[in-house]
Amino acid sequence: MKILWLGHASFRIEIADQVLLIDPWLTGNPMLPADRHKEAIKGATHILLTHGHFDHISDTLPLAKENNIPVVGQYDLIGHWMETEGIEGIGFNKGGTVMLGNVAVTMVHAVHSSTIGTAEGPKCIGSECGFMISAEDHTIYVSGDTDVMADMAIFNDLHAPDIGILASGGHFTMDM
Repeated sequence: MKILWLGHASFRIEIADQVLLIDPWLTGNPMLPADRHKEAIKGATHILLTHGHFDHISDTLPLAKENNIPVVGQYDLIGHWMETEGIEGIGFNKGGTVMLGNVAVTMVHAVHSSTIGTAEGPKCIGSECGFMISAEDHTIYVSGDTDVMADMAIFNDLHAPDIGILASGGHFTMDM
């Protein structure tokens, strides 16, 4: 397994037979120089989205279309893009699990908001979420943008994650 931070909330996770891009914000991301973009997406098998804010999704549609990468996330957002943008996607919901090759991805609750920018202004599509990613005898908790919540104790009981990727910037997410 290899976990690479791409800046902000973007990660590349190589696990089992999959290369997962989490919330890929590449263009304009001050922590990821443009000359590292190709390396960051090389071999990607899926894009996982935690919610619709620009700093989590802005490169998703071009990456999905140009590289034929399926997008995985909350049913309403993914379904919207499958219909309007013609991307390949896997939409599911909180509590559900999908298999991406030999990797189990379970969607879990988060507390935040989820809007996408449109010509008419922000549009609420879907809801915020996190993921439990399980393979190779490990479970990674990707919190997505969230606040501290009692559900985290339940997640621990149900999924026993041994690796955590937690949003903790304060102001828009929990502050640790």
